[in-house]
Amino acid sequence: MSTPPLASELDLCLCHSCGMACDTTGEPHECERCGAPLHRRKVNSLARTWAFMFTALAFYVPANLLPVMNTKMVGAGADSTIMSGVLEFWEAGAWDIALIIFIASIAVPGIKFVALTLLLVTVQRDSDWARKERAKLYRFVEVIGYWSMLDVIVVALVASLVKFQALADIEPRPGILFFGLVVVFTMFSAMSFDPRLIWDKSPHNEEVTDEVASH
Repeated sequence: MSTPPLASELDLCLCHSCGMACDTTGEPHECERCGAPLHRRKVNSLARTWAFMFTALAFYVPANLLPVMNTKMVGAGADSTIMSGVLEFWEAGAWDIALIIFIASIAVPGIKFVALTLLLVTVQRDSDWARKERAKLYRFVEVIGYWSMLDVIVVALVASLVKFQALADIEPRPGILFFGLVVVFTMFSAMSFDPRLIWDKSPHNEEVTDEVASH
């Protein structure tokens, strides 16, 4: 059975912005559809992925320790962190909202941190262990990343639902800002990882140079 040619052998390059397969035989070397510069591989994929993930981890600590909202009921106010908010909703009988906040705020970021660390370590160790499963894991990380903002959305919805002027009021606190930064940087981390490194025999060779179509 003959092996199909590689995209590089056909002078084809996939645009990282819009996904279009572009011909790199001529000038200029930018996407014909969106105008983005063409790279055969994501530039400095491992270094950028580690950097974004460590940044997200740094923001994850204050996101869980600082209050995310302040609830005032008939003049009496109280700050709530993510976990205390989950417990309050659960005790109030709103188990569905409590479950959404817990999954979006605690479970999803934790899963992403563990999954990205596993992908990065195995690629750097040039491991051939479970390559197909790791590729599926990366796609799973990409999918769940877009649902991480559910917590921010829930806080906004709750604030609009219980805002009864003098009777009750809910205001966001700094914790929600840090959590939003966690979501953004974990998404950047997942987007920076090049899943083709999973299949490379020597992934470090792909990280050394910025493989532009040609200069």
